[in-house]
Order: sequence, then structure tokens, then C-alpha cells
Amino acid sequence: MSDNTDTDAAPDPDRESEDADEATTGDGHETTDEQPSEPSVDEPTNGDGATSDTTLGSDVEVEGESGLQDDEENLLGGLDIDSTAEIEVPERLVDQVIGQDHARDVIKKAAKQRRHVMMIGSPGTGKSMLAKAMSQLLPREELQDVLVYHNPDDGNEPKVRTVPGGKGEQIVEAHKEEARKRNQMRTFLMWIIIAIVMGYSLIIVQQLLLGILAAGVIYLAFRYGSRGSDAMIPNLLVNNASQKTAPFEDATGAHAGALLGDVRHDPFQSGGMETPSHDRVEPGAIHKANKGVLFVDEINTLDIRSQQKLMTAIQEGEFGITGQSERSSGAMVQTEPVPCDFIMIAAGNLDAMENMHPALRSRIKGYGYEVYMDDTIEDDPEMRRKYTRFVAQEVENDGRLPHFTEEAVQEIILEARRRAGRKGHLTLKFRDLGGLVRVAGDIARAEDKDFTTREDVLQAKRRSRSIEQQLADNYIERRKDYELTVNEGDVVGRVNGLAVMGEDSGIVLPVMAEVTPSQGPGQVIATGQLQEMAEEAVQNVSAIIKKFSDEDISEKDVHIQFVQAGEGGVDGDSASITVATAVISALEDVPVEQDIAMTGSLSVRGDVLPVGGVTHKIEAAAKAGLETIIIPEANTQDVMIEEEYEDMVEIVPVSHISEVLEVALAGEPEKDSLVDRLKSITGKALEHDVGRQGSGSPSPQ
Repeated sequence: MSDNTDTDAAPDPDRESEDADEATTGDGHETTDEQPSEPSVDEPTNGDGATSDTTLGSDVEVEGESGLQDDEENLLGGLDIDSTAEIEVPERLVDQVIGQDHARDVIKKAAKQRRHVMMIGSPGTGKSMLAKAMSQLLPREELQDVLVYHNPDDGNEPKVRTVPGGKGEQIVEAHKEEARKRNQMRTFLMWIIIAIVMGYSLIIVQQLLLGILAAGVIYLAFRYGSRGSDAMIPNLLVNNASQKTAPFEDATGAHAGALLGDVRHDPFQSGGMETPSHDRVEPGAIHKANKGVLFVDEINTLDIRSQQKLMTAIQEGEFGITGQSERSSGAMVQTEPVPCDFIMIAAGNLDAMENMHPALRSRIKGYGYEVYMDDTIEDDPEMRRKYTRFVAQEVENDGRLPHFTEEAVQEIILEARRRAGRKGHLTLKFRDLGGLVRVAGDIARAEDKDFTTREDVLQAKRRSRSIEQQLADNYIERRKDYELTVNEGDVVGRVNGLAVMGEDSGIVLPVMAEVTPSQGPGQVIATGQLQEMAEEAVQNVSAIIKKFSDEDISEKDVHIQFVQAGEGGVDGDSASITVATAVISALEDVPVEQDIAMTGSLSVRGDVLPVGGVTHKIEAAAKAGLETIIIPEANTQDVMIEEEYEDMVEIVPVSHISEVLEVALAGEPEKDSLVDRLKSITGKALEHDVGRQGSGSPSPQ
């Protein structure tokens, strides 16, 4: 700060920074308030700080004498426990991360080398948890406090000084104590002068009113003068005194002021009532994250200007604070650059990269890593043991849930298999799975149980259905009321298709087809708010129809209706075999059996291709009373329906459209003639009968 002739001015902040630095020894270690050094990033520690010989995400440890069983098929991966109370939960977040081995290794390296990271993946796969884990891996001793001082030369350009973490409070307290002493001296001097004036006015002049007026003027003068000394107290902008680990700031959805800092508006800007500009400065998340981690999820939701300024902060390592609103008096204030040397972890879904500033992504990629978060992981005994530990972690972190019994954990792992949607895999969407754990625990706690049982988990699965599941179930019931779902008999040109709603629910979506004479060139007309992919699938189906049908459709219109598709319309190509079956049935006037539902994509050559969500689609068909479900043969390994539906439906895997027609069409003479014609056209020899009883049903997992 520049020289100031006022004897009441505060000490020079530059000198204070030097004094704070002198509190360290020659090798840079503080001699007071010394913090124990953090362990190396490469060496995981156990709870007492000793170096552990295990790797990050190590094997599950069990208290007591119980250990691992030899049974590899055990749902708990061989763990011999009575409840999750016997499972030891790691203290560090990085050790609690399950799956995501690649992302965890990247976080380790990024913490060691101070690199930025962008993590892209589905919600609930552990992005924020990994970001918090990085803050625990960074050293604490580098933390700094940031002070903002009044600038006597220009009040709109406050000065910024940094001191070691924990020293800022001491400096502010010292300034406050000094200001308090000055105010006491001023107050004492003021009352002496007032007493002299009042005595003079009463004894010498004998004018009491004049004395009172003079005393009032003196009082106001002293009070006005004391504001100058209060303005010398610095503003502690960033205080890391209580930080036990490196800072972690979540700036998801933050507006410009919360992210970049701001200066509050002052309605009293003159007359001695104004607030000093340095006292109105507010830090942003980038400043609070100095020497730590700044986490921004859904990075694409930040406006372009904020992304540009964020890029500048990353590049420079410091960023001055000014008022974000042009109409505010804070817009006139511009501080010196404030340190913001943070590690940025940007996160989002796949669409986050579309609206992300290219230069910001380039900055992260050029000075860090990009990681895609897995949705599933291979199911093996080690992972099942870690899933058991996951349940224990959720119980411990919540603090109010009773521990889970062995059977309850087994049901959670079965649900993890089912939600993966792939045979031999477990889901990594732990946020949703953790929600199931908490609902089950709440049910057990409401009944004052000592442990959460399998029955509580089953009840929780019914209670914790997603909005899409509830809508789908309601949709099925309402269609039954109006007899819109046909599950018996046979109808020409009508097929029960299957679709998914959201990510974890299925619905029955009937498709109807009609062939009419054309008023011009024949065309295929599809209705039901088809999205782009669904429209392309219909075009592919039209190619198959032209190839397989004996009818000349050049002068006919083929109308395809997706019945009550809803406001969202139809997207995807999983209804391809449904459309093909309905149209061929209408063209050939061969009825389709209505107790059959089907799903599957279709190539232009008639091959049935795999689709997603087969488990939820099969369960929806079972709820609607349909008995036979046709699915792509490649999807048989993905079928993991609940036990209650296993005896309700028969699942028929197919690999070609001719197999679909042989199962779905009714009327033996007409069907046999059509299938024989398709065999001759495609050259596909079906050496075995693909009837309902022929292929059987795969064992649901």
C-alpha cells in the first residue's frame, strides 16, 4: 500500500504478508500451528494413518473370525456374514469407489500431477464422489487465506493479499483489536472535549443550549471520523483455517456471481454512510477452490460468458472480482487478481459435450484427462463382495438405517444384476441402487426392526418404482378397462408390440396395418409421432415387404398406426419386426395371434437384431396377460425377469423374420404357404420347428 500520513491508518498489508511468511523456517515448514503432512497419493492409508499394502478399492474386510467361503456362485462372493454390520467400511472416499477402475486410476494420477479431468457418463455413476475423493488426495499444507484491503489511493481497486492458511483470522483479529483501542481513545477524548465545552457554556457563557449544540457537533464529528478506522479492517475473503483437507467446491448450476465472485450493491454511496468497497467483495467458487478441486456437473448448463471466464481463470491461475450486474454500484469495483489455482473436474452426460465451449474442453483435454464412466461391470465374486460393502457404506453414511441381513444383501445384488440389463454384469448406477437401500432401511426402521430383511427389500422395490414405472402400470390398467389390449383370438394386421418408457419400465404398444388402393404412386404412411430413427426403421421394413410379398404394392398405400403412442411418440427401431408382421399380415390377409407380443430390430435382409430393455418389455407383456413373447435370439442372455413372471410367459428367441411369422401368424394352410414362400426367397432352411413349444424359454436370471 502507498504511504499514508494518517497516524490511525492500519499496518501495511504487504508487511503483514511478509510477517506471516516469517513464521516459517528456512525450508518452508511452519514453526507454529504445524499440520501433519499428508500421506503420498500413491500410498493408500488405513484409518490410523499408517500406510496400507492394499490398492485403492481393495478387497472387502470382515470383522471377526468369519471369512470367505469357497463357493464361487455365492451371491455375496463367498462372504460368510450374518449382516452388513460385520463389514468394515473404508474411511477415504477413494477406497469406497466401486467399479470405475479406470476413472479411479485417472483421479489418482490427476491428483498427483494436478491435472484437470472431464468425466462423462450416466447420472449416478460416481462422478461427484470421485471429485470429492480427489480433494482428499491433495496435500493440505499448501492452503492459503485471502485478504482484501482498502486501497487509500483508489477505493474502487481493493488490494488483495494471500497468507498461509489459518493466518487470515489472526490478522483480522489483530486489526479489529487495534481499531477497538483507537475507538476507545477517540471516545475518551470526545467525552473530555464535550465536558470542557459544556462546562465553558454553563459557567463562563451561561448558555446551556449553545453548549448542547456544540456537544452534538463534537459527537457527530468523532463518530464520522471513527468510520475511517473501521474501513481499515481487511475483509477475510477466503478462510481455510478449519479445512482438514483440500477445498472442494461444487459449482454445479452456479450463476456468474457464485462462480466468479461478485461485489454487493451499496445503496448508500455518499454522505459518510457508504460501505467500503473491499467489505462488499464476495468470493466465487473458483476462489474458494484455490489449491483444491472445483467440480462442475452438467458443464454445458453454464452460459458461454461464464465458460470463457472460467477458461481464463484456469489459464492464469488468478481472477479479479468485479460486480456482475452492470446496474449495481459493484460494477465500478475491480479487485486485484485473486488466486484461483484449482483443479477442475467437469462432468456431464453425453450431451454435455455438445454445448460446451470448444476452447474450454480443449483446455481440459490439453492439460488433463477425459474419462467415460461405465454403466455396468462384469459380475464376479470380488465385485459381489464390493457390492456387499456398498450396502454397508450406505447404512453407515446414512446413520439411521438398520444393517442388512445376508438375504437382504443377496436381493440387492440380484436387483443390481437386473438393472444392468446385461447377463453377467452388475449395474454401476449406485445412486439409484442406494435409493433402494435407503427405502428398504426406512421400512425396517419404521417397524423398529434390528435388521433390514429380504422382505423389506422386496417391499422397497414396489414402493421405489420410478415415475415411468408407475405411469406404465397405470397405462396398462387403463387399457384393460377400455379393452384396448387384446390378448386372445387372432386379428388381421394387428400385432402387440413392446416398448420401453424411460429407462426401467415397459409398455405394450399395439401396431395396426392396412393396405388400401393408392390415388397415385404407392407409399408407406406411418402415424404415431414417429421420431427420426423410428421413421428410418419403417423404411427398412418397406424394403422387406417389397421383397417378401407376392402382392404388387406399387399402386397401394400401406398405412401403419402405432396405437396410442402418447405425446412422446415412438423412437428407436425395436418395433421393426412388429411393423413387418402387421404389414405382411394385412397384405396376405393372414391373421396374427393376439396372445403374442414381440420386440426386435430388423435388417433390410430380414435378420432380427438385438434391442434394449427386453426384461422390462417382457414384464409389461406379462402384466397385460400376454402369454408368448418373441425376442431376438441375441437378447436371450439379457432376460432377467422377476420370479413372479417366470411362469406367466413363454419366451421365444428368433433370428429371422420368417421365424417370427411362423410363430405369430394363425391359420395353418395360409401360414405354411407364406412361410414356405419366404424360405424359398431367402434360401433360409429351418431344419427345426420353431413353434411355440420348439424353442422353449430360457431360464430367467
